Amino acid sequence: MEFIVNKENSSVQVKRTFEAPQSDVWAAWTEPEILDQWWAPKPFKSRTKFMDFREGGRRLYAMVGPNGETHWALADYTSISPKTNFKLLSGFCDETGNINQAMPQSTWNVDFHEADGVTTVQVLIKHDSLTDLEKVIEMGFKEGFTATLEELTRLLEIKN
Repeated sequence: MEFIVNKENSSVQVKRTFEAPQSDVWAAWTEPEILDQWWAPKPFKSRTKFMDFREGGRRLYAMVGPNGETHWALADYTSISPKTNFKLLSGFCDETGNINQAMPQSTWNVDFHEADGVTTVQVLIKHDSLTDLEKVIEMGFKEGFTATLEELTRLLEIKN
């Protein structure tokens, strides 16, 4: 896995390969039943309240901790090119989707490419400022996202 922090443009680039067909990896990122199986670092679990995966659609979900604590987040889908790319605006929110303005928001650009049965996912996450990027990094984003992608690797290994 590649995880590059670019302070000059307040972004993070993540690159990860999966021993799975692109269609399976795409489904894991875009279907809530599959997404909830891996989109949280253990011991947290992801619980989607609703998801409408289309341009202009959104996903409202919670990261639920082992003691029942919930951390809500919202993804607003801004662009979708089936099987190859989607873009979204991500932010922390309450259980009804009202954005928490005190927390950083980010834009995500997620690309999928398959070669010889191996799918590479490249994620570019852009923040409004270096302060926002540093806050997210301090909150443990690298460790959490790395653990989350490990869960996806395990899920895809079971399937394939």
